[in-house]
Amino acid sequence: MATTSQAVIIDIGEANDIHPKNKQDVGRRLAYNALAKDYGFDIEFSGPVYESMEITGSEIVLTFNQGDLRSSRDGLETGPLTRFQIAGADQKFYWADAKIDGDKVFVASTEVPQPVAVRYAWSNNPEGCNLYNSSGLPASPFRTDDWPCITNR
Repeated sequence: MATTSQAVIIDIGEANDIHPKNKQDVGRRLAYNALAKDYGFDIEFSGPVYESMEITGSEIVLTFNQGDLRSSRDGLETGPLTRFQIAGADQKFYWADAKIDGDKVFVASTEVPQPVAVRYAWSNNPEGCNLYNSSGLPASPFRTDDWPCITNR
């Protein structure tokens, strides 16, 4: 039986090179996966992963598999988040204001009064992403929609 894991490296990778120079942190994140999944250590091995969304008026509330959300790699801050986009039924995405409140992320934009979808770090090189857990592991990029992307057209 084949078993695989992934390490999200959007915060330490290289924009134009699939072989990041910072191999030590990449290796450390892969080791966390092995230690937790294969050797039974009780350690954090993944950053936040999107689970669900709820539309509440003019904002979307996101839930993740972990509630220990932060806006910095050092795990201390809980300020504004970056690299979130939001869209209405017209499928046009706009940069959004996003903030952590407790174990949720609230996303909104004045450009989208009736939102239906959110994307986070949805680009080839999502520089400046800042959604982490308290262990300093980054959230995986995600989207809540299933609309065709530019590569599908």
